[in-house]
Amino acid sequence: MSFSRDYRSPASASGWNDQASLDAGLRSYMLRVYNWMASGLLLTGIVAYAIANTGLSGLFFQVFQTAAGPLPRPTLLGDVAMLSPLAFVLVMSFGINRLSLQGAQALFWAFCAAMGASLASVFVIYTGTSIVRVFLVTACMFGATSLWGYVTKANLLQFGSFLMMGLFGLVIAGLVNLFLKSPTVYYLYSIVGVFIFTAFSAFDAQRIRVTYPQLAAYEGPEMTAKRSVYDALSLYLNFINLFQFLLQFMGVRNSSD
Repeated sequence: MSFSRDYRSPASASGWNDQASLDAGLRSYMLRVYNWMASGLLLTGIVAYAIANTGLSGLFFQVFQTAAGPLPRPTLLGDVAMLSPLAFVLVMSFGINRLSLQGAQALFWAFCAAMGASLASVFVIYTGTSIVRVFLVTACMFGATSLWGYVTKANLLQFGSFLMMGLFGLVIAGLVNLFLKSPTVYYLYSIVGVFIFTAFSAFDAQRIRVTYPQLAAYEGPEMTAKRSVYDALSLYLNFINLFQFLLQFMGVRNSSD
């Protein structure tokens, strides 16, 4: 007969149990966040594909044949679809304390569906094979960088202000190039975009891990569940933006035939 003995003091045993409970809670929370993100991406893909390959496409864009291939031009509803994700993000960002859990979840699904409508034109511009290939490359890059951000001991949070400055600069450069229409600026813009959203993927993964203990200690189950939706939104936006910038590099355009 053998007997197990715990040589730890009651205080150290309690601390070990608390840490084990915190680690288990973090794993469960991260799983919930990534499940939300993955389900949102799935909904976006379904909506985008359905609109591009049915009669609904005419409601969102008109296709014109050019020497470079088919060019979709958005209708009024298409313009609304492209701008609506920004409105959803603003509502969710500033209304986190006012929205109920069900309201936050409903807005997340609506946002993902609206993003799908805004991305439907990529199925007209690019071949299906290249879209799948770029999606897989994006998934690998995102998975690797977010995993590194989660496990690394380096403090990535100190670069948050620099990443935000880079993001604002990216938006301004994109707006300016709408008027300049410079291929060089567009190419540099795409390179910087890939870099910024790759960095954000690692940054947000670490931010979620670092802030979870405070969330678990001071917030109730409903607020924690609601926060998981917002964290999933951050990761979702990183993935979608990285996908779009990579598509500009790696996407194969449909021919004009």
